[in-house]
Amino acid sequence: MTQISIEIQLSTLPKNPGVYLFHDVDEKIIYVGKAKNLKKRVNSYFTKKHEYGKTRVLVKKIHRIDHIVVATESDALLLENNLIKKHRPRYNVLLKDDKSYPWICIKKERFSRVFQTRKFIKDGSEYFGPYTNQKTVRILLDLIKSVYPLRTCNYDLSEEKIKAEKYKECLEYHLGNCKAPCVAKQTSENYDQQINDIRHILKGNFKSSLQYFKNQMKMLADEMKYEEAQLIKEKVDILSKYQSKSTIVHPKIDDVDVFSIISDAAFAYVNYLQISHGSIIGSQTIEIKKKLDETDESLLQLAIVELRERFQSNSKEIYVPFEVIVQPHIKLTIPKLGDKKKIIDLSKRNAMFFRQDRFKQIQIIDPNRHANRIMAQMKIDLRLSEEPRHIECFDNSNLQGSNPVAACVVFKDGKPSKKEYRKFDIKTVEGPDDFASMEEVVFRRYKRLKEEEKPLPQLIVIDGGKGQLSSALKSLDVLGLRGKIAIIGIAKRLEEIYFPKDPIPLYLDKKSESLKIIQQLRNEAHRFGITFHRQKRSKGALTSELEEINGIGKKTMQDLLKHFKSVKRIKEASLEKLTEIIGFSKAKKVYETFH
Repeated sequence: MTQISIEIQLSTLPKNPGVYLFHDVDEKIIYVGKAKNLKKRVNSYFTKKHEYGKTRVLVKKIHRIDHIVVATESDALLLENNLIKKHRPRYNVLLKDDKSYPWICIKKERFSRVFQTRKFIKDGSEYFGPYTNQKTVRILLDLIKSVYPLRTCNYDLSEEKIKAEKYKECLEYHLGNCKAPCVAKQTSENYDQQINDIRHILKGNFKSSLQYFKNQMKMLADEMKYEEAQLIKEKVDILSKYQSKSTIVHPKIDDVDVFSIISDAAFAYVNYLQISHGSIIGSQTIEIKKKLDETDESLLQLAIVELRERFQSNSKEIYVPFEVIVQPHIKLTIPKLGDKKKIIDLSKRNAMFFRQDRFKQIQIIDPNRHANRIMAQMKIDLRLSEEPRHIECFDNSNLQGSNPVAACVVFKDGKPSKKEYRKFDIKTVEGPDDFASMEEVVFRRYKRLKEEEKPLPQLIVIDGGKGQLSSALKSLDVLGLRGKIAIIGIAKRLEEIYFPKDPIPLYLDKKSESLKIIQQLRNEAHRFGITFHRQKRSKGALTSELEEINGIGKKTMQDLLKHFKSVKRIKEASLEKLTEIIGFSKAKKVYETFH
């Protein structure tokens, strides 16, 4: 792939929140940062004067920029932390301690402890988080401890040691914070049920726990302990609000690979998100050049195998937008609603932003590739037999029947070719008759091209619906060009595209590049036609003032307009200046008319 300059990469960054990754010349990630506005933040590295020496060194070493788009700045904060811990970039070393976010751990042991930690140890324990807000962790742990009496000691509470009476009740037991499983006053079954309820709370499933809370509040109220009941109620309200906590994905979604694909006629773009413990820990988008007319399904299947091998993924579940073939031991999920569907949508957004970046960059460094891709896509979208490298679009313009004109604009390889634009005065039609005017200008245009043996377009676009299209077809029939040139009509109201002899219009996707090219053609033809129409009306209105002057003929008017360019300047001209152009006698008549 052609190396794209930093300037081009910066110019195509989105303005969305997300995370950016700086790579050096060896493709090693040297820095990961977060931003509310990716474009503004990343550009600041290259536009500000940095006083800190290491920042200047960092900027000099940046060779390539990657970015991951997320929904909110809070999501970017979490994602930044995950990526720093995963890649350990050289220039993030000072942030490692400051930006280590807390987890809640359910320790894998008999009579499990539940506590906050900033260390993720792979010992079989369960971890929930990370949490961006320390207050949230504190509220959760306080709530859990107030409802479920748990041990806080780090003793080995094996069955043998408890039977051997190795331990005694501690102060926590006497305060009512623990039921003393260390001296067999609480069974492991009862304790494990508490841990299971806590697990549900941390996963966002509060059904069983809330019922327990209600029972607790009712019991306290019955005992007239209203203050204690109110404290539990307040904590339950906080817990309910906590359900909308700002994590990137739902905490119950763990160890999942997410894939999505978007494509056009020439390329496909596959995004891969790695999700672990409810957070995104990696993202990669790859571009696949199509060799044949491969389907999205076949390309996505190839990409899944490639990316899972590249990232050495052992995830047992995959989220995809549609059915694909995967290995038998992998669970395939096609989300339709909820959190899982939001993750698919996020993956598609990242693929889309990557595609947009590539398009903008390629337009700058390889315009031919951009044109080739659009032409190939238009051929497919408009059901053409060949790529529309040469397109012509017609539009009529008149105002209450006055000065009827028409315009023809020409696009080559998807871009305006203004030197080939043509204006038409309507000659054979009386009054505002769009259909007859369209028939006339189409006939005149292609009769002349045939006579001069100039190349004909591959596509004609008519600004209008069925009526204008039918009128244009009459002229092509007379010229023997029916079937030799593709022709379509576009109606303004709903952007309907009509084909000859097809009563049902085609509706292209509003974001389709093919539709955008057609709209650009239509708008350019309209602009060009309106400009010509106004010029004609203006010229007619202005020259009529000169025609009313006795003794001033057509030749004199032409000489004056050629020199002064407008009637306004003629009015403002001095007698001496007018005399220089048309002689004293005529100059005096003109001057006295306006003064």
